[in-house]
Amino acid sequence: MNAAVGTVIAVLLSLVSAAGYALAAVAQSRLAASSPVRDGGGALRALLTHGQWWSAVGLNAAGALAHVAALHYGPLTLVQPLGALTLVAALPLGAYHARRRVTRTEWRGALWTLGGLVGLVAVTGPAAPGEALSLRESLVVAAATALLVATLASGRPHGHEGGAGGRGRNGLGHATASGIASGVASALTQTLTAALARELPGGAPAWWQTALLALLISGFATGGLLLSQAAYRGGLAAPLAVVNLSNPAAAAVIGVALLGETFRAGAWGWLVAAAASLVAARGVVLLTKDGPTAEPTPAAPTAEPTPTGPTARSAPAVSGPTLTTPTTTGPALTTPAATGPALTTPAATGPGAVDRILSRQTTPDLPPSQAEPLPAPVAG
Repeated sequence: MNAAVGTVIAVLLSLVSAAGYALAAVAQSRLAASSPVRDGGGALRALLTHGQWWSAVGLNAAGALAHVAALHYGPLTLVQPLGALTLVAALPLGAYHARRRVTRTEWRGALWTLGGLVGLVAVTGPAAPGEALSLRESLVVAAATALLVATLASGRPHGHEGGAGGRGRNGLGHATASGIASGVASALTQTLTAALARELPGGAPAWWQTALLALLISGFATGGLLLSQAAYRGGLAAPLAVVNLSNPAAAAVIGVALLGETFRAGAWGWLVAAAASLVAARGVVLLTKDGPTAEPTPAAPTAEPTPTGPTARSAPAVSGPTLTTPTTTGPALTTPAATGPALTTPAATGPGAVDRILSRQTTPDLPPSQAEPLPAPVAG
């Protein structure tokens, strides 16, 4: 296979890897947004029983396999920068699932972060393959990383200030811890590979030492995945950018401190790395400021007050002096089905009232069915 074909395959596999990581990040972000905020064993049990979580795990695994395959066909200097496209792919995917548009500030933040990340990757790593960590160095790195990750992940929002801003700051801490854990897992994987190939510095390790390395790698890889899930509670773009930045940064620190590696181009490489870090930090700040905010919950409708006072409408069943019912007598009684002109006037009282009532005749033009029956005579 010639170099041109290998480069094309490496680019395609890198794009597949970036798409897999982006889809996994979107799935984790949606899961974090739809699940209640929990901590401890309850949160872990809820994740393990959720199908969307296992989909995210599968997508992450597919992205990792595609990345490893891309490294087989192309150089690290080509594959690593293309992996930074994860952030650019995740932004529109996350916005599509949230049914919103990517804002101009988010695009600016993504481009700033992408530029800084590409600059870091371009000057990070050895010009030639470096040696692997020894078993003792691996244990020291694992212990120091576990302490640092625990410190970064222990932050909690305080009181009423732990709203969107508190969750965002805490999410960046979890994202940093996730990237560091994943970067250390990659460095330990290199050591495990050397151990299996009988090329580990200090001689071939015992079986239990190899098993210990595999256990540490599994722990840091799983921890990085769980920490990224916790980071996405505060949004998608900013935590994902921090994860993608802290991962190669952790690997670079290990390479420079323990493997004798240095930035490419000597002193200029250090300057480029510092400038790229500032550019990436600017992008993260933009992504944090313009992240999606929760929609306000509509207030419950309040009942209209019942009118009181002179303008209040009286209920139809209320009785009183002004109630006009056919069988009620009173000073202002009016009968709808009146049987004569005298029935529309106040009721007669006093001596001879009964005789006067009995002497009334029903209206001749009314049918007998509509005539109101006369009151019965009252014995006097």
